[in-house]
Amino acid sequence: MSSQQTSSALPPVFVALDMNEGAVSPLLGTLDGLNVGYKIGMELFYQSGADLVRRMAQDHAIFLDLKLHDIPNTVQSAAARIADMGVRVTTVHAAGGGAMLAGLPALERDDFQFLAVTVLTSMKAEDLRGLGVSDDNPQNRVQHLFNLARDNGITGFICSPLEVEGLHAELPGGTFITPGVRPAGASLDDQNRVATPLQAKQSGATSLVIGRPITRAPDPRAAAQAILDTLSHG
Repeated sequence: MSSQQTSSALPPVFVALDMNEGAVSPLLGTLDGLNVGYKIGMELFYQSGADLVRRMAQDHAIFLDLKLHDIPNTVQSAAARIADMGVRVTTVHAAGGGAMLAGLPALERDDFQFLAVTVLTSMKAEDLRGLGVSDDNPQNRVQHLFNLARDNGITGFICSPLEVEGLHAELPGGTFITPGVRPAGASLDDQNRVATPLQAKQSGATSLVIGRPITRAPDPRAAAQAILDTLSHG
């Protein structure tokens, strides 16, 4: 039994596969049958490439997280290739600007959507100051980039659980996927703007990205099931 979705609805949790390819198959076997998707980021993609993505997309909901950010023509060409891989969602940096974002909605389908990245959940005010951003408040920066992306037809967003409530209120039908989610008592690792799974869902998150609290748990299946149970009863 695979965890592939039978409709355009996204799974409540994408498990972040921040690992080598050799560790992927055992984890998929451990989580088989659970209502989860999988996030493939740069580490795994740059090791194993598009072939792994295509294979996994045949049986699972895949979030390909490459955070495209380049000149408009390059991003749109790359995005068109990604759309043909069978993934459900993929990311672009809203900071790439309106011209880069404007051509992407035409590539979307019922089962494929772009997500604009606003401010990374690892970033704090001092990080924005280091980039020369005059308004170093992360929430204000998120709002600015959200407005830019929305005005160019993007309706899917990556944002921290601390910002999702306000953005969801402005775009109730949008897709909001939140990293920086940690079950109560879990290590924050390298995340700074975090919330529990239930807090994120109640704030308007469509799906959650959860990595180490599942993949590095003594029993990954039990950890994933506990999170799913919390979401279903919240």
